Amino acid sequence: MRRAGKMALGLAMVYAALAYLALPELWWLRDRGLTDRIGSFVTATPQGIAGDPINVGLMGPESEVIRALDAAGWRPADALTLKTAIEIGLSVAFDRPYAEAPVSTLLYDGRRQDLAFEKRDGVSPDRRHHVRFWRAGAAEGGAAPLWLGAASFDRGVGFSHDTGQITHHIGPDVDAERDLLMADLQATGLVAEVSEEPGIGATAAGRNGGGDPYFTDGLIKLAVLAAAR
Repeated sequence: MRRAGKMALGLAMVYAALAYLALPELWWLRDRGLTDRIGSFVTATPQGIAGDPINVGLMGPESEVIRALDAAGWRPADALTLKTAIEIGLSVAFDRPYAEAPVSTLLYDGRRQDLAFEKRDGVSPDRRHHVRFWRAGAAEGGAAPLWLGAASFDRGVGFSHDTGQITHHIGPDVDAERDLLMADLQATGLVAEVSEEPGIGATAAGRNGGGDPYFTDGLIKLAVLAAAR
């Protein structure tokens, strides 16, 4: 039994070294510069791996962004800490609810997300709709802050196709998540108008930081909150 325990511990250490140290570095060497080639409207993992595309935008003060998302039924995600990482792991393993489960860190323009929200699709956060937002400055004339976001659907927990790390896998139709979020926001009556802006461009074979494929028409749907008018 003691020998088996040592072997299990050794295998766990080898897995951790490969998945969290060696393979991310090899991925970066293979695909370095990918984010530059596919355009500026794409996020990246902390290791520099291309992540989810920017596909939504909100214009309005932070307090109104939070208010609108809450009214739309999207809960703010907890910060990612050791405690919340353990909590989400237990909630997924035992199918327990955790409506404010944390999301992983993605970077846009070199910064981690400023806000993150999610909407349940089942009991545990194994499946959920979620969106990250980065404050991108003020709109023209300085009228209101602009928030750029990446919305996608977590369809289950598994291993990254690129690094082997434990992660959520996203559904391929990121446009459907963008449209769901916009529909939920418009239903609140807190949105003045929605427009379509150019994003990464039409992509039939995109791939995020977990190696999951996605497709998109490449547009950003921008919602102007009524409070920003």
